[in-house]
Amino acid sequence: MAALVQFKQGFKDGIPIGLGYLSVSFTFGMMAIRMGLDMTSAVLISLTNLTSAGQFAGLTIIANAGSLMELALSQVLINLRYLLMSLSLSQKIERKMTLVQRAIVSFAVTDEIFAMASAKKGRVVFSYFLGLMCLPILCWVMGTAFGALSASWMPVDIQQAFGIAIYGMFLAIIIPPMKEDRAIMQVVLLAAFISCILSFSFIGAGFSIILCAVLSAGILAYLHPIEEEME
Repeated sequence: MAALVQFKQGFKDGIPIGLGYLSVSFTFGMMAIRMGLDMTSAVLISLTNLTSAGQFAGLTIIANAGSLMELALSQVLINLRYLLMSLSLSQKIERKMTLVQRAIVSFAVTDEIFAMASAKKGRVVFSYFLGLMCLPILCWVMGTAFGALSASWMPVDIQQAFGIAIYGMFLAIIIPPMKEDRAIMQVVLLAAFISCILSFSFIGAGFSIILCAVLSAGILAYLHPIEEEME
């Protein structure tokens, strides 16, 4: 019964993430068709990757007949931030989670799912994370399929407008914790400041995100340490 309650809560928390993913994956589906992929390939990419920036970058490389090495390196660099997120989340999940369950959790680690899981008070149990990831994954795949189907008739301006929704969704996730904790607000503002500086450098987007996360979190962890509770 407790597992079912946790699943329902996770599913509820995943609703805004799923709705945001619909618009972004919709755009991806349309772009995939315009660049020469078929609908099945586009849907399989979304089903097996679940990474917006990585998929858009990979799509460009595929469309331009890039090498497999170039494709692999681009995915490593762009998605390297998920390594840090997974390491952080490993300290948050319940200790008794099995290896298979941890593998399932790691597959569904995205920026928004990670933010929602990290903001949850207490340990994150597998049933909660399973509910949290269900709707975002479903919407990501469905949005890709719908976008691929509508690529032939929807105006380009409207297609591009769909990509804005995910930024509003992410703001909706981080703003409430910022209001409750000044340290979180300082982390966000410091990360934004560092990101602005790095945007003028030669550092790629993947490494920039990692540097922003490590520097801002490290500085604020030093300034505002949290005492670890004894288990």
